[in-house]
Amino acid sequence: MSLEDVKVYFKQWGRHEDVLELPLSSATVELAAKALDVEPERIAKTLAFRGTGEEEAMLVVAAGDAKIDNKKFRHTFGTKARMLSPEETFEHTGHAVGGVCPFGLKKDLPVYMDVSLKRFTTVFPACGSGNSAIELTCDELYTYGKAVKWVDVCKGWEDEAYSRVNGSGPVVESQ
Repeated sequence: MSLEDVKVYFKQWGRHEDVLELPLSSATVELAAKALDVEPERIAKTLAFRGTGEEEAMLVVAAGDAKIDNKKFRHTFGTKARMLSPEETFEHTGHAVGGVCPFGLKKDLPVYMDVSLKRFTTVFPACGSGNSAIELTCDELYTYGKAVKWVDVCKGWEDEAYSRVNGSGPVVESQ
């Protein structure tokens, strides 16, 4: 699939004109953030992994500042986190690395959304090319990406404000 294929995919929701074609590369989180003039953590990166059981592959969409936590991944999926090679990723998704997204996939793959995304009103996933994106709410990303469910398989993104709100970490009150 390509940028044009993703635009066709978004026509079913009337969102094809919202796909952004950027003059700069958006092939990495840092480049996408710069091209879109947003914080890197608001980039919704799509990671391709070897599947579990009968599934050949699976996708996890996470915030730009999140990193896969191997222990959480194994606990959630019952297998070690093993990323697909760029060639395998293209074979399964139809998108080249740098433009991988959960939209208009070549094969019907399970898509999981990581909770690291939920702290943002909107995020920016790629749209099938290394210079494209679309701004979506988390609910829209979940719907348009045909997600299976929300998962918690990442680390490194939790900040003090998130910990305070969710009670997931120590809160030290200033005196």
